[in-house]
Amino acid sequence: MHFLDKITGKTDLLLASHGLLRSQLQDPYAVVPMARYVAFFEDAALLARDQSFGMRLGATFKAADIGPIGMLFSLSASIHHAFQRLSKYVNGIQSATASGLMEEGAHLVWAYDLVDPDMWPRRQESEFTLAASCQLVRSCFSRSWKPLEVHFEHAAPRDPAPLERFFRAPVLFDQPGNRLIMDKQEAEKLHRLEDMALIGVLERHVADLLRDSGQAESVTAKVQALIAISLGHKSITLSSIAADMKLSPRTLQRKLDEEGTNLRTLLQEHRQAIAELHLSQAGSSHKRAAQSAGYSDATSLWRARRRWRQSQ
Repeated sequence: MHFLDKITGKTDLLLASHGLLRSQLQDPYAVVPMARYVAFFEDAALLARDQSFGMRLGATFKAADIGPIGMLFSLSASIHHAFQRLSKYVNGIQSATASGLMEEGAHLVWAYDLVDPDMWPRRQESEFTLAASCQLVRSCFSRSWKPLEVHFEHAAPRDPAPLERFFRAPVLFDQPGNRLIMDKQEAEKLHRLEDMALIGVLERHVADLLRDSGQAESVTAKVQALIAISLGHKSITLSSIAADMKLSPRTLQRKLDEEGTNLRTLLQEHRQAIAELHLSQAGSSHKRAAQSAGYSDATSLWRARRRWRQSQ
């Protein structure tokens, strides 16, 4: 909040307009409704007259800002282990989000998305999160670290140069999701010996926080989260999703049947929501909407939209 105070001096008024308190954003244990949090970021950028507000705030991020999860990140032996721990715990603590680490040949992909596509615009929150993740790596492992590529789901800003300078990497827009692409070999390099006793204490603490949160996600919600982070980077099949959930394909299908849905329907709903959202934005195109929704080209999206209309 000191960052916003320096720029505008109207932080408390802005927080009040979104029903938030300064203490909530300063406390890593506080519960903040995600919709208010996202809207706050967008309005803060407007108030600061800074299109890169989220990124600049993320550049000041510290491990302690996310409590014990940040400490686990900082104590990890490698960047790979750090992101594994982050993906293991952050979804349970932070509702309405999906994140995960995927292997793609010689690359690792750290994916982060808000599950609800109607929570839009959300550019500032997305840029903040990826910038904060990058800053965590630099502060905990190597100040010279840089990803191979950075992907954002939103359209390109008027001036992408500040993002490119911060990440020190190509930044792509209108992608299926928000991603940090990193070199797997570099990510697996050992930087320290892990203090397993301290890590065990922190993991026990995080597990207690997860139980206290009382968030028991449905199977459908878990599948939706996996679709959100996998789209465009990983084959989405019953077998692949079941493997991620440590279930057999048959068990996953049965559980989805019990909740009145199936993988094909959930994937279609996600793609449809993403495509329609992008097409509703001024200046968007069918080509960019197709790319964001994970289709190979605008023709494939056109055919899909025709099927959606026929099924309604």
